Amino acid sequence: MARKRGHETEARPELTREAVLRFIADNPSRATKRDIAKAFGVKGAERIDLKRLLGELAEEGLIEGTRKRFHQAGALPPVLVLEVRARDEDGGLIAEPPGWDEAERGPRPRLPVRQRRGEGPTVGVGDRFLARVAETEDGERVARVLRLVEKERSVELGVFRPDPNGGGRVEPVERRQSEYRVAAGDEKGAGDGDLVEVEPHGRSRFGLPTARVVEIVGSMKSERAISTIALHAHSIPHVFPPGVLHEAEAAGPVSDEDREDWRDLALITIDPADAKDHDDAVHARPDEDPSNPDGVVVTVAIADVSWYVRPGSKLDAEARLRGNSVYFPDRVVPMLPERISNDLCSLREGVDRPALAVRMIFDVRGDKRTHSFHRITMRSRAKLSYEAAQGAVDGNPTEVAPEILETVLKPLYEAYGKLAAARDRRQPLALDLPERKIRLKPDGSVDKVVVPARLESHRLIEEFMIQANVCAAETLEQKRQALIYRIHDSPSLAKLEALRDFLRTLEIPLASAGTLRPQHFNGILAFVREGEHESLVNEVVLRSQSQAVYTPENIGHFGLNLARYAHFTSPIRRYADLIVHRGLVTALGLGAGGLSREDEENLAQTAEEISRAERRAMAAERDTIDRLIAHHLADKVGAEFEGRITGVTKAGLFVVLPVYGADGFVPISTLGRQFFVYDEAGHALVGDRDGHGYRLGDTVEVKLVEALPLAGAMRFEMLTEPRELPRGSASFHKSRLRRPSRPGGRPKNVSATVRRRR
Repeated sequence: MARKRGHETEARPELTREAVLRFIADNPSRATKRDIAKAFGVKGAERIDLKRLLGELAEEGLIEGTRKRFHQAGALPPVLVLEVRARDEDGGLIAEPPGWDEAERGPRPRLPVRQRRGEGPTVGVGDRFLARVAETEDGERVARVLRLVEKERSVELGVFRPDPNGGGRVEPVERRQSEYRVAAGDEKGAGDGDLVEVEPHGRSRFGLPTARVVEIVGSMKSERAISTIALHAHSIPHVFPPGVLHEAEAAGPVSDEDREDWRDLALITIDPADAKDHDDAVHARPDEDPSNPDGVVVTVAIADVSWYVRPGSKLDAEARLRGNSVYFPDRVVPMLPERISNDLCSLREGVDRPALAVRMIFDVRGDKRTHSFHRITMRSRAKLSYEAAQGAVDGNPTEVAPEILETVLKPLYEAYGKLAAARDRRQPLALDLPERKIRLKPDGSVDKVVVPARLESHRLIEEFMIQANVCAAETLEQKRQALIYRIHDSPSLAKLEALRDFLRTLEIPLASAGTLRPQHFNGILAFVREGEHESLVNEVVLRSQSQAVYTPENIGHFGLNLARYAHFTSPIRRYADLIVHRGLVTALGLGAGGLSREDEENLAQTAEEISRAERRAMAAERDTIDRLIAHHLADKVGAEFEGRITGVTKAGLFVVLPVYGADGFVPISTLGRQFFVYDEAGHALVGDRDGHGYRLGDTVEVKLVEALPLAGAMRFEMLTEPRELPRGSASFHKSRLRRPSRPGGRPKNVSATVRRRR
């Protein structure tokens, strides 16, 4: 064929099968029907021939695609959706196309993910994203991130149960997940009780959906099986790549050059009795300055992680990916390898260690006068637990040397007395919500649930750390150094209005005008203290609060009642603190390991990622506790417990068992013979006949009727009769309830659907 161009005739490629296939292979990024037609000069009626030819090639399996773009069969299109499934030995991400049928298309492609910080979204294991397939100079195919795809993961977790005739079933480990059937040949070697990842690939109108096993995670018979579910369900990195471990092992002691020698200062660590790493040490003494009578000098020294974990290193990339350490009852998933967190950066007793210290001077009222930061070498004098420190000060110094008690502990407590007075004047939000801890047996099962005593030693360390964090934020602001703040916004207007409506049912006023501060909430909490509504009001006030996050833009910290706040005191377990350390090193000219230009340019993205990692860790920790308690109570179905209502929804009630700290669900359809309607303002379910009902915070008796250990779910039957509610709730519903038009009916706004609070 030929086409005329002016007076010349230009030859054009012949439209043959081989030529079209060669064009598609050579031009993966421009292989649409229009591109092919243009390349071969196809016009008019010839388009019918091209359409027929492309159809034949597709039917024969030689090409794939849609009308918009074609590509070779078995090959990857230039733009497609990928899912991050693993990491290589250096910590790099590996992505695969979801739903790839190896039987039809050959081995599943595995592409390294290439992403530059600040260019497009950052992805992690478990994320699905739109990718452009590119080729590097050495011929390697890589995936470049275009945008995240907000869809469910293509793989799901479950426990494999084999069938005698081959194949098997996969029991769900998520509350809303399906059970799957696995055909013979798709087990991939999975055995009975193995925790597996499966890829759903078929559904039918009858029977279970089908799936194939893609990876064996581990055995459910292991001691760490429950937390393993959470790690994989939430895509939390928990195995350090060899390259990261190699960097950590290669790290050595720090020279004293460019550091102040503070080894003579009697700093000590005070931590939980079972702590393996010690990243903060404290010291206090009277201020000798005559202009500050009865003032104190408080020193907080924090492990100098920034010296070891440098920007651009594999250690840094891994720490940023993890965001923070994750704490389960049976293990800790650290942000940094043990060589760093438990050794080189742990402020061990009697061992020289590098640290970043802040020296703060307070007056007799506990108000800070000045502070200064120093890069030091220190040597801890003693390693104390909270209980040992408190016991020594209270007159039982069996675990504390006399000289430590007199010269270190007592000055610390005297300084804390002044700082506590200033804290009381500042009035941070004073919620009283006990924290429960699960103690495990050697086999990983629950032994008991305890509520550790809240000691003055806990408050001492907490207040010293808060003051150090404030100093870090103030210094970086003064030096005009960009940083990541820890912010906590004030409650939203909608939440405040809901809280005001609820408090009105208890005849407790909440100001409706002006700016609310933590002291307003503290007044409410003090009003109900030791009364019947104490736990209820604490719970509702907590729910009215915003969530604390990381951001480079400061709006203050509402809960702590502070104008500026940054996390500085735990760089071993929080990436935000490491960024703040680097900022201080750079701003104050303290040597190597400061904030890189790339770090600074991407603070907003880093803040968003570590905020997301924090929420992910909290969800994983909560799910693990739910599963452990459900497993512990699985053989107690039919037993009766005292509980407390911690959630009220249209679907029913969530009831926590205070002894265990885990909750279960009471469906609204099982509550009784009358109809119950959801009172959102009163946080209650109210009966349509007598106005009696159940409200958030009520103490009730329940019977356990179902426990699903793998899903971490429990279902209860309510034994306590509905109670008379305050006038606000009852009158609200008596004027609005619509009785059913026929026997057995249900008001329109009542739902019996069983839901689970996330």
